[in-house]
Amino acid sequence: MSAERADGAANEPKTRAAAPKKAAATKTTKSTKTTKSAKTATSRAKSAPTGPGRGKLVIVESPAKAKTIGKYLGSGYTVKASMGHVRDLPKSKLGVDVDADFAPTYLVPRDKSKLIKELKESVQKAREVYLATDPDREGEAIAWHLAQATDAYAKPVHRVVFHEITPEAVTQAIANPRGIDANLVDAQQARRILDRLVGYKVSPLLWKKVKRGLSAGRVQTAALRIVAEREREIEVFIAEEYWSLDAELARRVTPLRKSDVFRAALSKIAGKKASLKTGVETQAVVDGLTGAVYRVANVTTRETQRRPSAPFTTSTLQQEASRKLGYGVRRTMQIAQELYEGIDLGPDGTQGLITYMRTDSTNVASSAQQTARGVIAARYGEEYVPERPPFYSRKAKSAQEAHEAVRPTMPQRDPASVKPFLSSPQFRVYQLVWQRFIASQMRPAVLDQTGVDIAAGPAAMLNETDTPPFTFRATGSVVKFKGFTAVYTEGRDDGDVSDEFDKDALPPLAVGDDLDLQKLAPEQHFTQPPPRFSEAALVKALEERGIGRPSTYAPTIATLQARGYVAVEQKKLIPTELGLVVNDLLVEHFPRIFDVGFTSQLEEELDEIAAGERAWVPTMREFYGPFTETLSQAERTMERVRLRDEPSDETCEKCGRPMVIKLGRYGKFLACSGFPECRNARPLLQRIGVACPTCGEGEVVERRSKKGRTFFGCNRYPGCDFVSWNKPVAVSCPACQSPYLVEAGRKGQLKCPVCGHLTEALAKSA
Repeated sequence: MSAERADGAANEPKTRAAAPKKAAATKTTKSTKTTKSAKTATSRAKSAPTGPGRGKLVIVESPAKAKTIGKYLGSGYTVKASMGHVRDLPKSKLGVDVDADFAPTYLVPRDKSKLIKELKESVQKAREVYLATDPDREGEAIAWHLAQATDAYAKPVHRVVFHEITPEAVTQAIANPRGIDANLVDAQQARRILDRLVGYKVSPLLWKKVKRGLSAGRVQTAALRIVAEREREIEVFIAEEYWSLDAELARRVTPLRKSDVFRAALSKIAGKKASLKTGVETQAVVDGLTGAVYRVANVTTRETQRRPSAPFTTSTLQQEASRKLGYGVRRTMQIAQELYEGIDLGPDGTQGLITYMRTDSTNVASSAQQTARGVIAARYGEEYVPERPPFYSRKAKSAQEAHEAVRPTMPQRDPASVKPFLSSPQFRVYQLVWQRFIASQMRPAVLDQTGVDIAAGPAAMLNETDTPPFTFRATGSVVKFKGFTAVYTEGRDDGDVSDEFDKDALPPLAVGDDLDLQKLAPEQHFTQPPPRFSEAALVKALEERGIGRPSTYAPTIATLQARGYVAVEQKKLIPTELGLVVNDLLVEHFPRIFDVGFTSQLEEELDEIAAGERAWVPTMREFYGPFTETLSQAERTMERVRLRDEPSDETCEKCGRPMVIKLGRYGKFLACSGFPECRNARPLLQRIGVACPTCGEGEVVERRSKKGRTFFGCNRYPGCDFVSWNKPVAVSCPACQSPYLVEAGRKGQLKCPVCGHLTEALAKSA
């Protein structure tokens, strides 16, 4: 099964959806055919006669998981894979009867019909059926659909969940089955129908008013709105000039060592906070410091602690894999899925290395905590083990605390021990999960932080007043106890301020010490606009706002890119003209439906359905009535928008007319402006400013493989076959004189493709 199941992303109809019928009268009862059959699953299983079948059938979602679990359970069990969803709403029509309590019509997709036939045969042969789909709401719904599609209720049906794929966890789960949870099924069904109604009602409107092939989605459009609004903030941002003034100072000691020199920043002018707006103001301060005495006025030292970060949730794993490994959210989830489903560890057999990776909980099983404490004591010493296992609370809205955090299934299985059996990406993600979890169970780091105020001005004034003309501030820190940092420290996003771990220790200073000025360092700055979102940063924003759930983040972002609503440049999401147009239309005409707060509220209502605190049909009615009214008004008032073609500096080689940049299904491409008379088109090549090192005549351009992976090649292909997975840089190798290097490594290093010599990134400017 794929790492991301399309839960709540885009729903694009292939044909126009039928016009909405009049909504049924509001009822307070909770009764649909689907809900009843889900609720009676347990009772049916208990009352069903034991058939003539032999053995026990276990149905999971993926073949990899089936293979792993089959080895654990032995010959008494048959393990089959459903390959994800086995039923869904039809693609060619709405598939929801809004007049019959939003009753859905589910169909087995054509490509799953053979599989369902085989599963039915396996069900008929079995004595009991265990539905072991993933341990989340969507997995619960898949289990229910499996039971319906395979007629499994003729046999005893059990629901089991594996939060980790290990022999002990699988055996325990099989020994303690339950019935299908109707509330979880209802919540997932409500989400699916909500998204179908929004997608199949609003998308055709975009087809008429903008262009065909577009889509709208409840979560997708809210995510687009966040990206678009950030872009608008950047567009209207006006940079403001400001200056800083640092003094490089030294203790009066002989001989003077490097450790005796430190840097202090101007903090006050005549006792008030320093604020330098212009170079003229800054120069006046520099002039005022001519011949100044620098004297230590105050020294404070305090001990501080820094707690480790919580073990990973889905979103924090995606964010950290982006920061430290450079992986997109989809790739991270694919690798995590592989680690969860099982890796062949040679003599130890196939084992799941991490717990279930779609979770918003930071809970940890007490048995795992106890094991981790033993690992910490053995590896790092008893002093690194806290008095009691730590507890982490969740800040995200509606976190499902019944789940566990993402952690190694066996904390004693360190990354080095499994490295021979893992691919490089698998190893890097497992190492990240292991280090984060072990660190989360360790003592805090302890630091001594020192702050020093330095008075500056004429000696006479410093002797006569407590308010010197100028005050500089220096801070430093010393790590007294490494604590969790012996294993792991959390990465930081671009633009994040430095923290106490980045500061050096200050030299020993006492009140009254006179210091020698080495130099003054004025520096001009400009305020910066808010940064564009990376994939991981957008996931963080969605989670903080309560939009979507762990299983929806990756498919939502993938849909934004697939529809051409956002482009990715230097790992940042930038809304395209199409994305901005679609966002503006939807926000203007559907202000409530695509409001970020309203989307979050719906997620909370879905959580209440899952908890059995709310009925799903009345919830649908509350949404659908206002929605249809808004839709009707939008159909009357939304004006047709024509997207402008983007000009280019290319000329059509067939007719000589200018080429324009158009947006197609697979992104931007060049087309002749003389269309339809001239139908010439070709890929849009992104130049990187590097001459082809092979032929010398062409230019290196950015391309995409059939699988969507970026690579670099000569624009004269097939005349020149130069190709590179890493981005070439026009810098010659200092070791072998190769005419170019390529970008390599997370720290911006450059690598020679010929001899492998590594060069620091600053060589780019050489």
